[in-house]
Amino acid sequence: MRPRPTFSTGISAYESFLALMSGAPVIVWFRDDLRIADHPALVAAARAGAPLLCLYVLDERSARPLGGAARWWLAGSLRALDQELQNKGNRLVLRRGTATRVLPALAAEIGARAVHWNRRYEAQGIAADEDVAAALKKSGIAVETYHANLLLEPTDKLPKVFTPFWRRLCAGAPPRRPLPAPARLAAAPEVTSERLGDWRLEPTKPDWAGGLRATWTPGEAGARARLKQFLQERIAGYASRRDRPEDEATSRLSPHLRFGEISPFQVWHAAQFVAEKDQPIRRDVEKFLSEMGWREFSYHLLHGFPDLASRNLYDRFDAFPWASNASALRAWQRGLTGYPIVDAGMRQLWQTGWMHNRVRMVVGSFLVKHLLINWTEGERWFWDTLVDADPANNPASWQWVAGCGADAAPYFRIFNPVLQGEKFDPDGRYVREFVPELARLPNAVVHKPWTAPPLLLREAGVTLGKTYPESLVEHAQARQRALAAFERLKKQK
Repeated sequence: MRPRPTFSTGISAYESFLALMSGAPVIVWFRDDLRIADHPALVAAARAGAPLLCLYVLDERSARPLGGAARWWLAGSLRALDQELQNKGNRLVLRRGTATRVLPALAAEIGARAVHWNRRYEAQGIAADEDVAAALKKSGIAVETYHANLLLEPTDKLPKVFTPFWRRLCAGAPPRRPLPAPARLAAAPEVTSERLGDWRLEPTKPDWAGGLRATWTPGEAGARARLKQFLQERIAGYASRRDRPEDEATSRLSPHLRFGEISPFQVWHAAQFVAEKDQPIRRDVEKFLSEMGWREFSYHLLHGFPDLASRNLYDRFDAFPWASNASALRAWQRGLTGYPIVDAGMRQLWQTGWMHNRVRMVVGSFLVKHLLINWTEGERWFWDTLVDADPANNPASWQWVAGCGADAAPYFRIFNPVLQGEKFDPDGRYVREFVPELARLPNAVVHKPWTAPPLLLREAGVTLGKTYPESLVEHAQARQRALAAFERLKKQK
């Protein structure tokens, strides 16, 4: 396991202080922390009084390249960050290339004497940061790094099971208070910046992002508004309502957290403040924060298991007899499986770049256990289509669903998509929104249209196999096939 990254540049704190006092510029390197409030690297650099150059580097070698939906979000988030910085007297400089080349070259260009950044925790990013720090050290440039984007930084000593992990985090010292945004950000000398449009992060031909634009407001202001609305209007009843996909009961903060437009410290303290004022909702707040805790836990898993997105956490699953079925995979991706709750989820994902968490579990279980398609196929599809595609949470959640990850659901727990739909979407509102061809079916059959009498189907305008697909598999048979495959695996081991 890689240790938590710390850097020693060979430059004393006193020498770094003298450099700052001399008026030499400081570079603040933004990554997945696209905000100005509660940004320790930015706040520390601003307090030192040096002129700042705020930098974002599009480096697709030091991290997993973003999928299409996340690239769309990144473009909006960078625009929003640039505006926030301009409001404070600064701006965002954009450069593309490897960070090990861009940072030292830019530091030399402006005569910088220090670079500040907030730490990241995936192995590829840690290695890149170490290389950047070493390159800067050769030029006599100080490096300062900060704890910013997780409540608790990963170590090798924390539990590898969620419940004790979360208990330990909650039993420890309270998370620090969020830092206010600097009042002003003195600007470093003007340098050239690349044009965001030239990066082609957003789709044009075809422009498939209309649903994303209608659903989301990337940026720090959008994150603050989303958190405020959730805590004022939706937190009450969260514990009991969060599994209802048709209900606007969840926070939808995940893409804002993924790009660091809001920090977990801000969310934590805002939620605790609301709970202290209104004790009846404390259980709802605690449940909400524990869900955010899964994100924390996922990063601890990723820190200890860098190949989380491509390898089974438990290698006994390496011999599992996965099926190769391109047509079934394509039907799942397009929301054409013949199971309404699955199809609604996959179409919500395609239209909005997001899917309700309960439905994520259902569609994941269907892919892995009904179709016997390797979970890595689903992880890759989500990586490309989710606006909140997270390098830790996405693979950790897929491994959980598949039964090969930490805290994994037992493999024999195979979600029945009909029962899941009837339980969590009893009025069929979610299905009718995203599978409109079934909108006229009554509640009794909307989650299992193949059971409807022919006359009822005709009255609803539904022709199975034409206007809505027939089921790819029959649930009971698919369940038995999955259980048999698992039994064979156990015998092999």
